[in-house]
Amino acid sequence: MALSLLLLQLADSAFPTGGFAHSGGLEAAAQLGEITGASGLERFLLHNLEQTGAGTLPMVTAAHASPDRFAELDRRLDAFLTNHVANRASRAQGRAWLAAASHSFGLAPLRELRARSREDGSFCGHFAPVFGTVAARLGLERGEAQRLFLFLHLRGLVSSAVRLSLLGPLEAQALQYRLTGAVLAVLARYETRGAEDLATTAPLVDLFQGHQDRLYSRLFSS
Repeated sequence: MALSLLLLQLADSAFPTGGFAHSGGLEAAAQLGEITGASGLERFLLHNLEQTGAGTLPMVTAAHASPDRFAELDRRLDAFLTNHVANRASRAQGRAWLAAASHSFGLAPLRELRARSREDGSFCGHFAPVFGTVAARLGLERGEAQRLFLFLHLRGLVSSAVRLSLLGPLEAQALQYRLTGAVLAVLARYETRGAEDLATTAPLVDLFQGHQDRLYSRLFSS
């Protein structure tokens, strides 16, 4: 029961992680004409989910299995994220997630990791390994951590679409519910992959996100 309530707390939009400052490339894609209507939005979300499953979920899995490998995994993901916008967003979200978890739950390993993030100049703090490490320290099972990670990613994209006026709040909830099967399918394909299996499946999503800094006006940081 306690773990179920913990999952609800972590999934709550009130948990202060700063994730809603990022659109995952959706804003740039919309401005560049890639998102046309509901079908275009859904297609983009599906490609984005697949990319998350292939390119970052394995880091969640690896960090959850071996939280003591955090520094190694953090450096590996930093080398993988060559897109400067995606790299910057991953660092920002990871550090925010670590700060929120360290302050909220007060576990010594999380406090120590937070202290290292302030003192070690080589510390990147990418979101996926931070997420997996925090989930492990909190006692979440691997499957719970993976599902939560993908849920939060999809929720962030859907929320971004609402704020970009690509669809309304009720349509957004219907879309997120409709994509539940896609989330589980992505999880089934990538749940056992580790840090050595990182891959890019949607290069256009990466290109759109990299264009974020060049937008004339923008709501989001990425």
